[in-house]
Amino acid sequence: MQQITKAMKMVSAAKLRRAQEHALGSRPYANMMTRVLANVARAAAALDDVPDLPLLEVREEKNIQLILVSSDTGLAGAFNSNLFRMTQKFVEEHAGASLEIEAIGRKGRDHFRRRGYKLSGEHVGIVDKPKYENAREIADKMIERYRKREVDAVYLAVNEFKTTMSSSLVLRKVLPVELPEEKKEEQQIDYIYEQSPEGLLRVLLPRYVELAIYRAMLESISAYHAARMTAMDSASKNAGEVIQDLTLNLNRVRQANITREIIEIVSGAAALA
Repeated sequence: MQQITKAMKMVSAAKLRRAQEHALGSRPYANMMTRVLANVARAAAALDDVPDLPLLEVREEKNIQLILVSSDTGLAGAFNSNLFRMTQKFVEEHAGASLEIEAIGRKGRDHFRRRGYKLSGEHVGIVDKPKYENAREIADKMIERYRKREVDAVYLAVNEFKTTMSSSLVLRKVLPVELPEEKKEEQQIDYIYEQSPEGLLRVLLPRYVELAIYRAMLESISAYHAARMTAMDSASKNAGEVIQDLTLNLNRVRQANITREIIEIVSGAAALA
């Protein structure tokens, strides 16, 4: 078992390096995307005819959609259980609303299906090797449901990669798109538009949702391999302690048997004498 856990640790360490590069590489693009989106939205708001964009419409949250990004496999310590506890707390806080879960990952799907939660969809086998096409498919579904007013808000629950030893639980709203507030020390960038700000927003807002889901998948798989590497390292150390205890116990039993046999031989020799 110790050899198996050591091998699993090495595999997760190798996968973590690649996943970490992708996750960290997506952050600057996502941050710049948010800044550009905010500047374009402010420019559109300054127009005389303010555009009516469905993805920015804020409604009372009577029907909530939650996208849960878990893993397909376990053996990663409290990676999934902490995520499920946060999700359960969110559900309890919104007990008055109708809530559906879009499960990305087998563990999340199985956990909430067993407990009778309503699943709007499931995506198994895509989180290990995240692809932008999968994120786009999920985003299109969420956007369509939001535009048709089937849901009033879309949230995203995920483990984000922090360090090799820890991850951070994140629960953020994806729809309606929340633009960051303009800080006083930041100067708004004045763009030269080849098309209207409204037209740009209609293209950028769906891309923003796609990127949020894709980035969540990248962050999740990075955090998962980090958690699994830590869990397998701990398992290997525990296996070493068990081996040491069993070896010590075996030596004691063997020593007792040898001592007993010597006593029997000496006793027999003394009886013959």
